[in-house]
Amino acid sequence: MNALARLEQAVQSSLDDLPFVRVSGMVHEVAPTHLTVAGLSSHLTLGACVGVEAGGRTLLCEVVRLDREGATVKPFDERAAVGIGARAFKARALSFRPHPGWKGRVIGALGQPLDGGGPLPLGDAAQPLDADPPAAMSRARVDTPVRTGVRVIDLFTPLCKGQRIGIFAGSGVGKSTLLAMLAGCQGYDTVVVALVGERGREVREFLDGPLAPNRPRAVVVVATSDESPMMRRLAPRSAFAVAEYFRDRGESVLLIMDSVTRYAHAARDVALAAGEPAVARGYAPSVFSTLPRLLERAGPGPEGSGSISAIFSVLVDGDDHNDPVADAIRGTLDGHIVLDRAIADQGRFPAVNVLRSVSRLADLVWSREERELIRRLRSLIARFEDTSDLRLMGGYQPGSDVELDQAVKIVPRIYEALSQYADAPACRDPFADLAAAIRG
Repeated sequence: MNALARLEQAVQSSLDDLPFVRVSGMVHEVAPTHLTVAGLSSHLTLGACVGVEAGGRTLLCEVVRLDREGATVKPFDERAAVGIGARAFKARALSFRPHPGWKGRVIGALGQPLDGGGPLPLGDAAQPLDADPPAAMSRARVDTPVRTGVRVIDLFTPLCKGQRIGIFAGSGVGKSTLLAMLAGCQGYDTVVVALVGERGREVREFLDGPLAPNRPRAVVVVATSDESPMMRRLAPRSAFAVAEYFRDRGESVLLIMDSVTRYAHAARDVALAAGEPAVARGYAPSVFSTLPRLLERAGPGPEGSGSISAIFSVLVDGDDHNDPVADAIRGTLDGHIVLDRAIADQGRFPAVNVLRSVSRLADLVWSREERELIRRLRSLIARFEDTSDLRLMGGYQPGSDVELDQAVKIVPRIYEALSQYADAPACRDPFADLAAAIRG
C-alpha cells in the first residue's frame, strides 16, 4: 500500500467515526464496577457502546443494563478517573476490519497493535464482533482428518478440520504446554490465538517459543490478566471475528483459545455488575447462554467457504470436572481431552487420561482395524489401572489372569510411547511408533 492509499484509508476511517449529530448524557453515579449515565436511556440498547469524557480523553464503555432512570455501563478501562457530571454520548458499535496483512501480528481486544509493528492495514468491510453462527442446514460436513503431531491425541482422540474440542485440566497440569504443541499443527492456512487472562510473562514466551515457526501465518489476540473484565470478555469475540474473516475467504483456520473459563469469569463479573442473580457457584444465568453462542461460531462454515477448527482450554476449578462452566462447555463441543494431575505427578506428559478423553468424530479418522486396536488398548489400560492397588499390595500373581498379564506387560510400554515433550519433533505416524514401542 502506497502513501496515498494509506492517507485515503485513514481519512475514510475518520469520516466513518465522525457522527453528524451527537446525543449526550451525564454520569450521575460512579461505582468500582460500573457507571450510571442519565439522559441516554431512550437512545441506547443492551450491548451498545457509550463514550465518557474523562481526563481529556474518551473512555469507551458498554451498556450492560437499561432502565428509565439511567443506563448502567461498564468501562473497558476501569483505571480511568471518572467523576460525577462527566459528559457521556452514544458511540459507534465495535467492529473490526481484518486484512490479510494481520497475519504475523499481535493485537489487543479492541484491535490495536501490540507488537510495535506499526498501524494495522484495514480491510474493505467491517466484521461484526458478535456475528451469528452459520445456520445449521447451511454448514458443510466435517470429513477431513488432520494430523496434529501429538501422538496421544492422534491415537486416542483424533481430530478433523472443523471440529471443536476442549482441553480440560486444573492449574499446573500442562494445559498451556499442550496448546502450544497443537499450535504447531501444519494442516491449516491460518492460526488465530486468543490469550485471555494469561500472565503477561507467558505471552512473549508463547510467541517466541512454540508459536515461533507459525508466526507468519498467525494472528494473536491478547487480553492479559491485569486488564479489565470487559477486555477479557471482548478478546475471544475479537478472535472469532478475525477467524471468521479468514474462513469466509475460503481458508482453513485453527482457532486456539486459552482459556474459556477466564472468559466465563469475565462474563460473570459483567453480569453481576448488571444486577443479575448468581445461580450456580456465583455464575449468572446469562453466562450459560453466552457460552454456546460463542462456541457455536466455530466449526465448518457454509458450503463454499472454509472452516474454523477450534481448541479451547478449560480451567477446571479445584480439579472438579463437574464445575458448572466445564459441564456446560463439555456438552457443546465435539469432544474433550482430560488432563489428569495424577498422571502429571508421575512425570508423563502430555498428562492425557485416555480413558476419560473422547473425540466424537474419531470414527471419521480411524480405519476398522485402528478402531478395534484402540478399543483393545483402552480395555487393557482400564484393567491395568483398576488393579493398581491390588498389584501394590502384592496380590497379583503372574499366570493367574491372562488378560491382566498382558496388560501388565504392554501398558507401561504404551505409556512410554505416549510421552512426548514440547520440544520433541512432531509425530508423523503414531500407529507405527506405538507398534515399535509395544514390540520393544
